[in-house]
Amino acid sequence: MSEALPKVEAKFGGSASITFEGTEKAEKPELVCKELVKGDGATVEKGDTVTVNYSGVVWGKKAPFDSSFARKSPASFPIGKGMLIRAWDETLIGKTVGSRLLIIAPSDYAYGKSGVPEAGIAGGDTLVFVVDILADRK
Repeated sequence: MSEALPKVEAKFGGSASITFEGTEKAEKPELVCKELVKGDGATVEKGDTVTVNYSGVVWGKKAPFDSSFARKSPASFPIGKGMLIRAWDETLIGKTVGSRLLIIAPSDYAYGKSGVPEAGIAGGDTLVFVVDILADRK
């Protein structure tokens, strides 16, 4: 891993501010999943539906492009079925309920060359997420 990681409040369940002071994105960013808090709940397996709170920001920007924390409404997703960005499908499997994760998703693990312009995500953008795993259904 060649880049310095953004700073995130490590407290599970708290707001998920992401700051980039003193960090520089690597020329070829890698997929990163750092467990900031290790939960002691069930382990997420491929095909499970997880309920999470999350915040996502484009690398280097201040405002999130999406945040369930801000909406005060957790989201539920099936994991490992190709219905999410590749970064989530690959990094949430094996993690436990109660964990807070920092995920850095290079564009080939996120929205690729096309991006999602209506959300402020340009093609090639690296995305940074904070994800709290709240529940897991088998």
